[in-house]
Amino acid sequence: MTSRAGGAAQLLAISDLHIGYPENRALVEAMRPETDDDWLLVAGDVAETVEAIRWALETLAGRFRKVIWAPGNHELWTHPSDPVTLRGVARYEHLVEVCREIGVLTPEDPYPVWEGPGGPVAVAPLFLLYDYSFLPTGCTTKEQGLEYAYGTGIVCTDEHLLHPDPHPSREDWCRARVAETERRLESLPDDLPTVLVNHYPLDRHPTDVLWHPEFAMWCGTTLTADWHRRFRVETMVYGHLHIPRTTWLDGVRFEEVSVGYPREWRKRPEPPGRLRRIAPGEVGAL
Repeated sequence: MTSRAGGAAQLLAISDLHIGYPENRALVEAMRPETDDDWLLVAGDVAETVEAIRWALETLAGRFRKVIWAPGNHELWTHPSDPVTLRGVARYEHLVEVCREIGVLTPEDPYPVWEGPGGPVAVAPLFLLYDYSFLPTGCTTKEQGLEYAYGTGIVCTDEHLLHPDPHPSREDWCRARVAETERRLESLPDDLPTVLVNHYPLDRHPTDVLWHPEFAMWCGTTLTADWHRRFRVETMVYGHLHIPRTTWLDGVRFEEVSVGYPREWRKRPEPPGRLRRIAPGEVGAL
């Protein structure tokens, strides 16, 4: 797979665009593929309103050969500023329909296979949520964890804006999503490697560097801790933590691809909004 100027196609990734910030919206306006055949993985937290999410994904879909989206928690918020007042599953399903209208693949679509350099690999966008199983040290229940978090003042806005309807709780929604996604991944050919794309890391280890470790409760589930081994993962792409870096677990590359908020990326030496190359692989900081 080659394209203009003889360049090889790339599988690229980004997340946590947060285009409600004008500086971040400008980053999206400037994003371009390097070749005509580049794919782009977007691992959630594009924006909080359906209109803004549509604008960003449609803009990127007009430039990249294929755009693949996995939702973050911010897309799932029923935000006071959004005229779309759908909650929970209904909001997620509405966003899936928006993506289909503009030609963006979602976790509800068949997993495409990247056949370019570094392939073939099945690219699986996931929507899994979290179940409060990444508890603070010394806590054994969700209730204890939340009490501790409220005591420190570090509480995710999901507690107010991310509704699980019609599920009884976000953890119930998470468990349902994990079960359905597990079934789909198990149906992939046994000899086909994968790139899994989820807003949250599949294993807890990336949260070990959080300044506020109690925030890990809103960062994933222990139910997926062995997926990087079970499903032949070459790279696990995620965001959410706003700590872009590469880590390795059991020989599997975990790639955090967040842009984050302007107050965060202004402190970094590298230019903001850089697309991380997933295939062919690139070496990042350990």
